[in-house]
Amino acid sequence: MSESFLIRGARLQSGDATDMIIDGGVITEVGTGLSAAGATVVDAAGLIALPGLVDLHTHLREPGFEASETILTGSRAAAAGGFTTVFAMPNTSPVADTAGVVEQELALGEAAGYVHVQPIGAVTVGQRGERLAELGAMASSRARVRVFSDDGFCVFDPLIMRRALEYVKSFDGVVAQHAQDPRLTEGAQMNEGTVSAELGLAGWPAVAEESIIARDVLLAEHVGSRLHVCHLSTAGSVDIIRWAKKRGVDVTAEVTPHHLLLTEELARGYDARYKVNPPLRRDEDVLAVRAGLADGTIDIVATDHAPHPAEAKSCEWAAAANGMVGLESALRVVQQSVVDTGLLDWDDVARVMSAAPARIGRLSGAGTPLAVGQPASLTLYDPRPVRRFTTDDLRGRSVNSPYLDRDLPGEVRWTFFAGAVTVAEGAVLDAPGVRA
Repeated sequence: MSESFLIRGARLQSGDATDMIIDGGVITEVGTGLSAAGATVVDAAGLIALPGLVDLHTHLREPGFEASETILTGSRAAAAGGFTTVFAMPNTSPVADTAGVVEQELALGEAAGYVHVQPIGAVTVGQRGERLAELGAMASSRARVRVFSDDGFCVFDPLIMRRALEYVKSFDGVVAQHAQDPRLTEGAQMNEGTVSAELGLAGWPAVAEESIIARDVLLAEHVGSRLHVCHLSTAGSVDIIRWAKKRGVDVTAEVTPHHLLLTEELARGYDARYKVNPPLRRDEDVLAVRAGLADGTIDIVATDHAPHPAEAKSCEWAAAANGMVGLESALRVVQQSVVDTGLLDWDDVARVMSAAPARIGRLSGAGTPLAVGQPASLTLYDPRPVRRFTTDDLRGRSVNSPYLDRDLPGEVRWTFFAGAVTVAEGAVLDAPGVRA
C-alpha cells in the first residue's frame, strides 16, 4: 500500500502557497489548511512545486555502454534533477532499432523505479542512414515509441528523411533530427569563428546546422508531418524555426541548458568537459536561443545528458568524446540563465521542461498539471540557495559536467514519482519510496 503525504505551503508556479495531499499515487486534494490523518507531512514553505520534469533527450547508454551509464544510474541522476520522465536516445549497442531493444529499455526503467524511461527508436537500421528501421514495430510494441531519432548522426539522405516523415504520420509519431551536415563538419572541433582560428582548431560552421534544419522544415511541410529539431544552437537556426512556424510547419525545437549559458570562450583552456555536439557557440547565439525560448520559437529545454567515462574526457581535446552530463544541473542552469534574468517565470519553466516535452513525445500521464486526480509526479524546488556545483551533486556513473566548481542557484529538495519519493530533503533514496 502506497504512503500518503501532506505537502504544506508549497508555492505553485503562479506564486500562491498551497497544500497538497498525495494518496494512492495521485493528488487527491489541493487547497489551504488541509489535513490528512496518518500522512507524512512535508514542510514545503518557500519551495516551488513543479510538475515532474520531462527530458526529451537523454543518453542512458544501456545496453552496451554501461561503463558510462546504466538505466538505473541515469534514472537516479534524473530524479536528483527533479525529473520523473526521460526519453532515452537509441545510440546504444545494439542500437534501439527494433521492438525487442526498446521493450528491454522500458523494462529496465520500470525495474529501476526512479523515473519513467520512455525509449526513442532509431530512424535507420544501426543509425547508419541507409534504410528505415522497424518504425511500425517499435510504435506498436509495449514501449509505444512515438519519437524516432538517429541522434549522434544526422539523417543526411533527404529521401530517407522524407520516407521517415511520411511513415511516422500513420501513428502520430515525430522524427527528431540531429541537424549536422557531416560534410561541412568533417574534422570539426569547436564552433567556427575567431576563437577557433586563434586556437588552431578546425571550425564547426553554424551553416552545417542551419542548412539541415532549413531542408527538413520544407520536407515536413511537403509531407504534412511532425518534425522536432534536437539541441538547436545558433541564432540562424532560431530564425529558421521562427519562419517555419509562421508558415504553419508542424515543427518543434529544443535547446540544451549548456547552450543557454556557456560559450565558445570556454574552449580556450582545452578542457574537454566543454567539448560537445553541437559545439558551444558565440555570445550572440546564446542570447538568440534565450530569446527564442522566451518567445516560444523554441518549445522546450532538453538536457542532451551524455555521460562518458573519465578516459574519454581526460585526454587531448582532439581525441576527447563529445558530450556533457546535465540531468542533475538542468533546472539550476535554467534558473540562472532565463529565470533570474527575467526571461521566463516558473509557469514558463513548467511548460518548457514538463508539459511541452510530454506533449511532443505524445506521452500521456507525464507533464500533467498539479491538480486533483492527476498523477503525483512532481518536484519541490528551492530557488533561494546559491552554492558550488561539485561531484557530490552527481548521481550518475560519469562526472563529465561542465559546471563543476561553478556557482549555481537552487536545489531540488523533493521529487515524487507516481506518489513514491525518489528524492527526500535533497538526497536520492537508495530505493524509490523507501527512506531510512
